[in-house]
Amino acid sequence: MQSQTPRKRWFGSLRELRFRGLELSPTKRRLRKGVSVSDLRAIAKRRLPRGVFDYIDGGAEDELALRSNSDAYRRMTFRPRVLKDVSEVDTSSSLLGKPIPYPLALAPTGFTRIADPAGELAVARAAQRCGLPYSLSTLGTRSIEEVAAVSTGRLWFQVYVWKDRGLVAEMVERAADSGYEALCLTVDTAVFGKRERDVRRGFTLPPKLGMSTILDGIIHPGWTWQFLTNDPIVFANVAGRSVGEGGETVALAEFVSNQFDPGLSWSDVEWLRARWNGPIVLKGIQTVDDARIAADEGLEAIALSNHGGRQLDSAPAPLDLLPEVVDAVGDRIEIICDGGVRRGSDIVKALALGATACMAGRAYLYGLGAAGEAGVDHVLDLLASDMRRTMALIGCRTVKELDRDYLDLGA
Repeated sequence: MQSQTPRKRWFGSLRELRFRGLELSPTKRRLRKGVSVSDLRAIAKRRLPRGVFDYIDGGAEDELALRSNSDAYRRMTFRPRVLKDVSEVDTSSSLLGKPIPYPLALAPTGFTRIADPAGELAVARAAQRCGLPYSLSTLGTRSIEEVAAVSTGRLWFQVYVWKDRGLVAEMVERAADSGYEALCLTVDTAVFGKRERDVRRGFTLPPKLGMSTILDGIIHPGWTWQFLTNDPIVFANVAGRSVGEGGETVALAEFVSNQFDPGLSWSDVEWLRARWNGPIVLKGIQTVDDARIAADEGLEAIALSNHGGRQLDSAPAPLDLLPEVVDAVGDRIEIICDGGVRRGSDIVKALALGATACMAGRAYLYGLGAAGEAGVDHVLDLLASDMRRTMALIGCRTVKELDRDYLDLGA
């Protein structure tokens, strides 16, 4: 039989080609390119005005703590086991006594609507779909009640202690009335960190649109149109109160200095406990000594956290601190590792060191800035699939099996 000519072979091969269908949705087109949280960060950087992106992305001073949070995960390597039956991998666990599909809580982030108009509502809905807890910030741009109205999932309320204790008591009561499960008391903001990217850009909340930002607005027309055509961005949980609600442009450092109480102490934890019947997570623990005190106080959980590197530069990376804290109090209190999580493999590493769960904020903000609510869904799906794949590759079937034997601690 005579062989085909090169031309016939070429046309035959052409007929076998299958072209990807045209995707009309710009959101779906962006998400096709977002195969990692790092990709979504790059997409968000292109879509958001520079000042908005830097507010989300930046840290304090030289950003040493910001970088060390993620670098700690990069430095740690696995010790994979082979010839294990990993045909079924179970990422499920529990947190604060309730089941969870994989060990992650969505961290509180302030002023979330600067990334996307839906803001906290989008994040709460995505968390509910994934079965994960979501913590609403005191400085949220959607209120306690608004978030509860769109989510029947696990909701936590993050508390900053204001000089006006009556306002704090009122918000705690509102959270209880709205069915929130836990309080997350943040304790690392006695004063505000120096976030130099924001200072250089003169960034305010809400962002000012003036002569200095007209060009940035033209370059990012989608964000600018949404900003101008949606409701004003305010601190929704304190709207109408004497502390100010963010409706007028304000430097966040100035706002925090005027309203937050630098006299916050362990007695305030007792004060909060007397007004709340549910679990309390103490967020901002950075030493073993304070972890011991929290356990002695009978708190349900602590979050090892340096505020995402946005407060004290050169603060310890939570992952580096984790083993010592687990050895000291891991049998008495749940331990959440907050900061630097970008992949599901990071969650596996923290769990292998003894963490109960991880907490992530920037990761979902990158998704929100890149593609709105669908971007948050995408990030949570990425982390879940990453975690499942990593567990299979290291030969671990369940979260309970994870321990330090799976890690090269000398690396």
